[in-house]
Amino acid sequence: MSDASRSPAIVWFRQDLRLADNPALLAACESGRPVLPVYVLDDETPGDWRPGGASRWWLHHSLADLDRALQNKGARLHLRKGPADRVIRELVEQTGAGAVYWNRCYEPFATERDARLKAALKEAGVEARSFNGSLLAEPWEIATKDGGPYRVFTPFWKALQARGAPPAPAPEPGSIEHYAAHGSDELDAWGLLPTRPDWAGGLRKTWTPGEAGAQTRLEAFIESALDDYSEGRNRPDRESTSRLSPHLHCGEISPRQVWTAVDAAAAPPDANAAAFLSEIGWREFSHHLLHHFPRFPDANFQSKFDAFPWRDGDEAFRAWTRGETGFPIVDAGMRQLWETGWMHNRVRMIVASFLVKDLMIDWRKGEAWFWDTLVDADLANNAAGWQWTAGSGADAAPFFRIFNPITQGRKFDPDGAYVRRWVPELGEMPADLIHAPWEADSVTLAGAGVRPGETYPDPIVDHGEARKRALAAFNALKDAA
Repeated sequence: MSDASRSPAIVWFRQDLRLADNPALLAACESGRPVLPVYVLDDETPGDWRPGGASRWWLHHSLADLDRALQNKGARLHLRKGPADRVIRELVEQTGAGAVYWNRCYEPFATERDARLKAALKEAGVEARSFNGSLLAEPWEIATKDGGPYRVFTPFWKALQARGAPPAPAPEPGSIEHYAAHGSDELDAWGLLPTRPDWAGGLRKTWTPGEAGAQTRLEAFIESALDDYSEGRNRPDRESTSRLSPHLHCGEISPRQVWTAVDAAAAPPDANAAAFLSEIGWREFSHHLLHHFPRFPDANFQSKFDAFPWRDGDEAFRAWTRGETGFPIVDAGMRQLWETGWMHNRVRMIVASFLVKDLMIDWRKGEAWFWDTLVDADLANNAAGWQWTAGSGADAAPFFRIFNPITQGRKFDPDGAYVRRWVPELGEMPADLIHAPWEADSVTLAGAGVRPGETYPDPIVDHGEARKRALAAFNALKDAA
């Protein structure tokens, strides 16, 4: 029977850019219909939360990888640009599609759009089904005894674990009966890659986007870092974290695949596997919060922070973004971010605390900078991380927990290897002074080739005084409450 005599099933790819363990793709292949794989670049519906520069670079390569994988199965990825609900309806009309399948996204703009589209398709007599391809559990499936959402991570994590291990991930389809539609865009025409200037050299050296790259990254982590994860995850000077976050965000690998692989590698389970899986649990918690509190990315979860006296600090913010604050661990993190599109999680907390508490700059400015520069920019995770550090979020670190960048550097980068890599102008400083070069005498500085204020900036704030200022502002906020 020819494609023309049977209506196709559209598989709308979104944050699930893989073939294996993809419930929407599996449902389409099992439907008996020819399959039209589609990706829609929708920069209108998300508004300010459309993908940032680093995410767009990643997306280009991930889509190219997905198209190659589909070609190996006898299909091609169809590309369209525009408001996704409109584009999908147009494709249905153009192809006579009888079904549209997709895996759910949880951003507020996405859930509203998807509900609107599903209703319109069903009214038109088109089968419309959505699936969970991104989480271990749907955000609405985990509830407190009162039936409400969790606001604290530990009981949420216990409730999620009580459900038991997730089902085994499904394999990729053996082959795909393809429906070829006309009018696909060319990926290069979307302009997702930077050209003038091309700032993505460090990203290319660091990452391999795509499903195969995700599996390689997972295997390398299990082989070389899982056994020391509980301790090693706090050391930015070591390759001790999984670096799976961008692959998870784009759906090049599913949390079920990650869980199953780690669980099998650490049989019986140990403290290292438990620590790593709790990070998968934090990702689930972040999506739980985003679903139940849709304004989480741009509004203080704790409303008392609405009156916090944030400072403008344009010059200080610029120094922070450029890695020129004069605090080596902060500058190393910000330069790593700019060069690679990623930053070690411990250092993310340090640089976020510095921005919010030392500089007293609104956490939303930092969130927006991360959104544009992170290859793993994820609305739920990014908002949860910033609100946690700012003290304004759910289960947040208390505001008075202010990271000292000097002691944090000395504790978690004791030999200065991380700083030496990303702040090479301090490369010859002795380990005991590299995190506070202003404490060195003139002879030591000269021997290391460091001229304060010239080759490396002086600190833009006095941490002790900045800490007092931030605590005074917070205490005034409490007194006024």
